[in-house]
Amino acid sequence: MSLTERDLKVIWHPYTQMKTALPPVPIVRGEGACLYDENGKRYIDAVSSWWVNIHGHAHPYIAKKVAEQLNKLEHVIFAGFTHQPAIELAERLLAILPDNQQKAFYSDNGSTAVEVAIKMCLQYWHNQDIKRTKILAFNNAYHGDTFGAMAVSGRSAFTAAFDSMLFEVEFIDLPEASNIDALKSQISNLKSELACFIFEPLVQGASGMLMYEVEYLDQLMAHCHKEGVLLIADEVFTGFGRTGKSFACDHLQAQPDVMCFSKGLTGGTMALGLTTCTQYIYDAFLSEDRLKTLFHGHSYTANPVACSAGLASMDLFLELSTGKNIERIVNRHQQFALRIKDHPRVRTTRQTGTILALEWETGTDTSYFSSLRDRLYQYFLDAGIILRPLGNIIYILPPYCITDDELSYIYSKIESALEEL
Repeated sequence: MSLTERDLKVIWHPYTQMKTALPPVPIVRGEGACLYDENGKRYIDAVSSWWVNIHGHAHPYIAKKVAEQLNKLEHVIFAGFTHQPAIELAERLLAILPDNQQKAFYSDNGSTAVEVAIKMCLQYWHNQDIKRTKILAFNNAYHGDTFGAMAVSGRSAFTAAFDSMLFEVEFIDLPEASNIDALKSQISNLKSELACFIFEPLVQGASGMLMYEVEYLDQLMAHCHKEGVLLIADEVFTGFGRTGKSFACDHLQAQPDVMCFSKGLTGGTMALGLTTCTQYIYDAFLSEDRLKTLFHGHSYTANPVACSAGLASMDLFLELSTGKNIERIVNRHQQFALRIKDHPRVRTTRQTGTILALEWETGTDTSYFSSLRDRLYQYFLDAGIILRPLGNIIYILPPYCITDDELSYIYSKIESALEEL
């Protein structure tokens, strides 16, 4: 029995419950930017396996460090105990974050990093007996699939079954020249109620790689600070070089109070979540009163093996060669975007750092469930490229080790698809 046949008997895959869904592709190994199925077919992982893989698959250095840690300590409860990998990873991450980030709280994935951030901000006010309970977020946001993360995400088909159970959130449009003053006024009118503002800095990933300008996000963040509204930057997707700088917040003058990380944190090796915050947020929980404790902890919080993967990924990320690879990908994306921007089938192109998106011209059928989506997905899969269109939007988000030849092949197949589909 093949891996696919066995899989179909026992596994419930995300987003594939339709009876018409394609069977899963059985992947048996990875190397660099590529994955290989059980028949030996190669696929270029152009989306970094849901945006997590930044250094390439089965990276020998990360594998070595993980194996070493497994032979020393696989796990220990993180309540009342600690260990070297967790301390070192927190120290090294805080050292390259904005200066106001002073404390790190571990969890185990991106959604829970966001849950922790929300709870930190709400309880920050609760612990001071100040009633600020409303959360501000962007329309079309995506922050995760757990309930708190869903609540601060835009309402869509993905939340529809749970909308009546999600807490109320104040949603606003992305800031731009035409609406920035109105958004500021809206925040000022709500300031006594607003606990925090959560946002994906510069790029809304799952919503179609929607991008917005540094200038207006800076203005919005500065205004929130003026009105005492805490800021949560969800860098689960944008962190670790995706926007061309180490973190999206490195593009900004204003800085968040809380930051969320996962995905690239371990180089895509295994799950780990981390939420950082300022000293004054931490101080609001530091008390003789046990009821002011942040009651949040996961069984695998700060898992030593995951932290070791994070440390190894950090080593690779800070290498000069990684920075040069990021610059190379940015430049190649820019050249390709210029080449295709006037194609009649391209509605628009968008780029921030190593993230390149192009929107297919499909008339009015532009939803996530666009009929074009499955045709595009299968077209690229047949060509040995893993691209997961967001409706009529194709995006390229490769590991930093991808070669120029591999990028050229992806670009050429996109141009072919523009002519053939």
